[in-house]
Amino acid sequence: MIEEQVILVNEQDEPIGLMNKLEAHEKAILHRAFSVFVLNKNNEIMLQQRAHHKYHSPLLWTNTCCSHQRNGETNIQAGTRRLFEEMGFKTELKELFHFIYKAPFDNGLTEHELDHVMIGYYNEGPKINEDEVESWKWMKIEDVKTDMLQNPNIYTVWFKIIFDEFYHYLEDHKL
Repeated sequence: MIEEQVILVNEQDEPIGLMNKLEAHEKAILHRAFSVFVLNKNNEIMLQQRAHHKYHSPLLWTNTCCSHQRNGETNIQAGTRRLFEEMGFKTELKELFHFIYKAPFDNGLTEHELDHVMIGYYNEGPKINEDEVESWKWMKIEDVKTDMLQNPNIYTVWFKIIFDEFYHYLEDHKL
């Protein structure tokens, strides 16, 4: 099996090379990533619980899906692909914004990503890929914010960072 590669970028999101995903996380090198938030008609976010056998952050709750673009893939193509691979459905995605963050894990790996945040709308349940996802639920945006403060240890490190950016984006923009 060929290890997945990530696209290394500078702070202007210009590609500067490729690297194996694990190596990029071991060395904390800036690379391109994306995060998808799927909302329903009740303005609830579809959250996923990471599968119990994941090598980092198992059983923690996070946004609908997130991953890394492949070389030659647009942000929207990557988000659409990974949403289908993890959650088993397709919906139109729109890119909202991007930002850079750095988040270390307990296992010595570090996320250092230029993250493209996307939104989509869907009103049905997913058909989860159990290799990736343990469970899922709909949750109101305000309830996520409150629960994150009360129970921070049940959420992924990156979701806490990305959700804060997403929340402030929603405060400043009419979708």
